[in-house]
Parts: sequence; C-alpha cells; structure tokens
Amino acid sequence: MPDAVRPSKREETRRETERTILAAAEKVFAEAGFGGATMQLIADMAGLPKANLHYYFPTKEALYRRVVGEIFEIWLQAAEALDQAQCPVEGIGAYIDAKMEISRRHPFGSKVWASEVMHGAPVIQDYLESTLRDWTEGRAAAIRRWISNGQMQPVDPHHLLYMLWATTQHYADFGHQIETLNGGRPLSDEDWAAATRSVKEIILRGVGAL
Repeated sequence: MPDAVRPSKREETRRETERTILAAAEKVFAEAGFGGATMQLIADMAGLPKANLHYYFPTKEALYRRVVGEIFEIWLQAAEALDQAQCPVEGIGAYIDAKMEISRRHPFGSKVWASEVMHGAPVIQDYLESTLRDWTEGRAAAIRRWISNGQMQPVDPHHLLYMLWATTQHYADFGHQIETLNGGRPLSDEDWAAATRSVKEIILRGVGAL
C-alpha cells in the first residue's frame, strides 16, 4: 500500500478499538436487550475503561444504532448477488448462501435486530420505514421479473422474502435451540454446509425454480 494512503498507526489503533467496542456491544445488546445493557457492561466486556467507550460513542443509543446499522448493512450487501442474477436459482441461491454465512458469523447482530423488532422497533423504526422498505420493493421487483419470465411459480414476493429472512436468521436467533437438538454441539462446518444446501433445495423447489 502506498504511504499516501496507508492508515497511520493511530488510525489503525482507533479502528481496532472501535471494532472491539462494537463486538462487545453486539454481544451485550443481544443478551441483555437495549434496556438491560449499560455502557459499563459493554466497557467491561470490551476490556476498556468506560471513558473510552464514551469517547467513541457518547450515548448508549448512538452505540446501539451503530450495532444495528452494521448488521443491516451486512444484510444489504448480501443481496447484491440477487440483484445481479439472471435467474432465481442463481439469485435466491446466492442470497441464501450469504444469509446463512451471516447467521453463522454474526449471530449476536441478528439477535439484536430480532429483539428490537419484536419490541416494536422503538429505536430503529426509521430504518424500517425508509431503507428496509425501499430495499424490499427493489428485491420484490426482481422476483416479479423472474415470475413474468416463467422462471419460477407465481408467488407473493414479499412473503417469499419474509420466508427467506425467517429461515436463514433462525440459525442465528435460535442457535441455542438448534445446538440442543444437535446433541448439545454447535453446528460443524459440515453441518452448516448441509443446512445451507437443504434450505436452498427446499425453497427453490417450493417456488418451482428447480
């Protein structure tokens, strides 16, 4: 990397500290909810003085919104393959691949989002009314195009999207239940691969794309 664009040591430290804070906050918010979480709990989880937390995020709400925004942005990026696909097998298949991997790698972020929405989205309602609504309409248009082209059975695009979200995010939001039913063991790499294949086949066959 050229010196002109190489981050300074101070900038690298700042980014690393921010990542540490966000990872700790994600876990605390997932386990305690917005109301039960405190900046002190998050600071303790991050292994940092509380003052450091307030330097990066002045309020708990600011930190919470950043955590929610992070997982939301990851989910939005997961849909890029769907947007560019020429057929539902390619598009929906790639979307399921991406969403399952996100559930595997970011289970706490998914739980934060689920808890927030189940409580009526008191902090992120603006996300739902703007970015999520626009995103959903854009993806619904792609599904309608595949239906119009005869590439899949006529289905309600919104309900298909809800099913995709519910199915893939179940592996994060109800991870403990899945682990219990898996003999008390976390899913292995092979288990995750098998689960992803099954979800894709069930949904794609269900909409007549296979």
